[in-house]
Amino acid sequence: MRVGQTRGVHHGYERPSGKAVAVTVTKLGLVMAVSILAASLAGSLTADAQLNRKVHRIGYLSSVGGPSSTLSHLREAFRQGLRELGWVEGQNIVIEYRNAEGRSDRLPDLAAELVRLKADVIVASETSATAAAKNSTGTIPIVMINVSDPDGTGLIVGLARPGGNVTGLTNIAPELYRKRLELVKETIGNVRRVAILSNPANPVHALLIQEVKGVAPSQGVQLQFLEARGPSEFDGAFAAMAKERVGALLVVSDGLFTLHRARLAELAARSRLPAVYNAREYVEAGGLMSYGPSFSDQWRRAATYVDKILKGAKPADLPVERPTKFELVINLKTAKALGLTIPSSLLVRADQIIE
Repeated sequence: MRVGQTRGVHHGYERPSGKAVAVTVTKLGLVMAVSILAASLAGSLTADAQLNRKVHRIGYLSSVGGPSSTLSHLREAFRQGLRELGWVEGQNIVIEYRNAEGRSDRLPDLAAELVRLKADVIVASETSATAAAKNSTGTIPIVMINVSDPDGTGLIVGLARPGGNVTGLTNIAPELYRKRLELVKETIGNVRRVAILSNPANPVHALLIQEVKGVAPSQGVQLQFLEARGPSEFDGAFAAMAKERVGALLVVSDGLFTLHRARLAELAARSRLPAVYNAREYVEAGGLMSYGPSFSDQWRRAATYVDKILKGAKPADLPVERPTKFELVINLKTAKALGLTIPSSLLVRADQIIE
């Protein structure tokens, strides 16, 4: 080798031979190819997982309360309960809303429609909607809300073990009508005759009337029973109350009455008749007073049943819940218009006072 000649040395380092360079490039290419392939497979698996992730279909059947109604806050309470448990519309659930708009005769067709859509679970508010859903399917799980006496009406076998495809929440607590009559007596101490307004088209009202009859003697009042199948019969019912000179009114829980609660409050005010209802929505519409379960709480709690069912639980094994949250709501503006002074003992117990 000549003086000054070097082999594979350049600027202080040894230049690899052509063979070494080829091997290095080949290894680098292999590593890059493997990385690209791994990334591609990961992306493909992620995409497949997203495509294969089940989006559950929830049917929502209601006798009253469309999206634009003043009861839309109940649907929002239900959706909020679902979101708290990780179920979000448009992501992992789709909710099919069906509303009978106060016409109970439409419920069977609407329930059958939800069955044809192959809902994974049907949420039904009130007794008539739950009955329609149960008559339409014996396999799709049904979560009931605000249902009176579900075992007495045959919707379930028992509260502890429902036994079929229906579970959820009942609005019945043994003390409710006794408490409402006590409110009447506390507000109007000398009342002797109390009217009870019910809807004979509601299958559960006969049972509720028996409950009212059972507690009336202990309150020292006589009861006058009046019926209304629709708003066209409201005027006649209130005319009969005036004729009988009743001192107060109890309105039995019913979807039809809820839908027309502002009209009932107006007729009670015109008749100068103190009325007690089952829910705050009546008082917010101008009624005097309400005592009963919190509807918003029931709708929110219904989401826990949906969550358990979508995760594999069977309705037959999920006990039916009684109300746990009750609220007393008083409308002082209405009381003033009726010439009533609400006792301070009631005001301090009220959950909300509307002035």
